[in-house]
Amino acid sequence: MSVTIFCSTLGAYAFEKLDIFGVTPLFALLLIGLVLPYESIVISLYYTMKTYNLTNTYWALILPQIGLSIPFSIFWLRASFKAIPISLSEAAMIEGAGRITILTKILMPQMIPAILTLTVLLFMWTWNEFLLALVMIQDSDMRTAPLALSYFAGNKRYGDPAITAAAAIWVALPCLLYTSPSPRDGLLSRMPSSA
Repeated sequence: MSVTIFCSTLGAYAFEKLDIFGVTPLFALLLIGLVLPYESIVISLYYTMKTYNLTNTYWALILPQIGLSIPFSIFWLRASFKAIPISLSEAAMIEGAGRITILTKILMPQMIPAILTLTVLLFMWTWNEFLLALVMIQDSDMRTAPLALSYFAGNKRYGDPAITAAAAIWVALPCLLYTSPSPRDGLLSRMPSSA
């Protein structure tokens, strides 16, 4: 996830703030990855990973997830970069700041809300990934939590549904903890007291 955010931040900055010839067609080409149905490439992706002996490894889940997340991440962060006035970058350039300084010292502090929101989205998508794990991982010890829940629910189909519901809560718990607001956000202070 951190690799995706790092590459996407640099890519979105280049697409939006740098005046380079051919940026618009290249961005349109990148958006094909955003609209391409994921299911249409998973079989060819499996054979590619099998060629490099990466099936049944964590790399079979990590590398495609990075590649599939980058188009959306660049699209998301480019819109946030577009909302920042160009006059800030121009003023910093007049003062002698370079492109890296402008990105790290001026633009990135304003991008923190967009990057945090993107981090939450990427975490939820990565945690809930099912199809990639189903195709790439055959070893039962390496199954992801949603895939293991699917096998568990399939084995307990005629058993107690409460056990399956409890297992589903355990699988969803990291997403709930990761996205829940903290007490310092003021959410708990606005709740009515029991007294």
